[in-house]
Amino acid sequence: MMLPTVFPSVLWTAAWAAVLAGGLSSCQSSAAEVNAVSALPPPAVPIAQLDTTTALTYREYPTALQGRVNVDIRPQVEGVLDRVFVDEGAAVQAGQSLFKINDRLYREQLNTAQAGLHAAEATLTNAKLEVDKYAPLVQNKVVAPIQLQTAQGAYQAARAAVDQARASVAAARLNLGYTLIKAPVSGFVGLLPKRVGSLVGPSDAERLTLLSDVREVYAYFTLSEQDFLAFKTAYPGATLAEKLRRLPPVTLLLPDGSTYPQPGHVNIVAGQVEAGTGAISLRATFPNTGGLLRSGNTGRIRLTRRHAGALLVPQAATLEVQDKTFVYVLSDSNKVSLTPVSILDRSETNFLVQGVERGQRIVTNGLDQLQDGVVVAPTK
Repeated sequence: MMLPTVFPSVLWTAAWAAVLAGGLSSCQSSAAEVNAVSALPPPAVPIAQLDTTTALTYREYPTALQGRVNVDIRPQVEGVLDRVFVDEGAAVQAGQSLFKINDRLYREQLNTAQAGLHAAEATLTNAKLEVDKYAPLVQNKVVAPIQLQTAQGAYQAARAAVDQARASVAAARLNLGYTLIKAPVSGFVGLLPKRVGSLVGPSDAERLTLLSDVREVYAYFTLSEQDFLAFKTAYPGATLAEKLRRLPPVTLLLPDGSTYPQPGHVNIVAGQVEAGTGAISLRATFPNTGGLLRSGNTGRIRLTRRHAGALLVPQAATLEVQDKTFVYVLSDSNKVSLTPVSILDRSETNFLVQGVERGQRIVTNGLDQLQDGVVVAPTK
């Protein structure tokens, strides 16, 4: 049985019919998807309306603390250390005894000097008698005037010897006093590297201890030239001294992250910029009535700056793209627009910005789900 012959024109016609049918079906499906997407409700996003306010910003700088007075305690005479009256870290008052050097040698030196003074005083007495003896004799021309002049010269030499002996006694008494070393200021005792029996003297490279008066502490910190110029322009005042008087109190942050409870004040600015680092040093003073702070402590100084009329934007409301910062601004039709902003400073979790205006609405969260030009449903 023979099959019927199918001509090529018939095959082409059937093929085109199939293609057209598939294309029509695909177009109908895409149109349905577009209609479905356009039918979805706009995404709900939280918004905030921008307004100007007064904001505080902070700058923090590392600092090293020193007592108001740090005194190296060193011996002024040489000798064996007999006693140590204090312990390391002890609080002492001005005039309190700290160390005692063996004083036997210096007592004998004082005794010798006093004996020399007595001898000089006796010589002076004899010389005075000689002058008194020759004075009437010369007046009556019994003896030659040269004898009186010789006696007067001996008297002047004896007076000088007495003065010299008195100075020797005073020096010996000072050296004897130096064997008892007392605290020149009130404060806290540092390390005690020398022990009883050690030979100490003025030429020792190592001190006996360091005594720190920490009723007030100085916090030294440095600003770069750029920060210092900003510091000078940020605060009111015609002169630097006037700016320092009007500067708000500064805060000391301790190494554990806590805040020292008493505020300090910046009162000293170095007169020159350090050539090697391009930095300038400042000093803040903090009261230390509780004795919490000691010389050698470290921390951070926080400077506060007040900004009036600032526009604050939450950090969560910003988007970084290629080193630029953007926010989504809503139009009256609730369409978002990706808008660039400039960050001037930071206040806690907010940015101080330029590039947006008071009264504008911005998206505060969910930025990763948005695109420029999308219509949203604002929520609060």
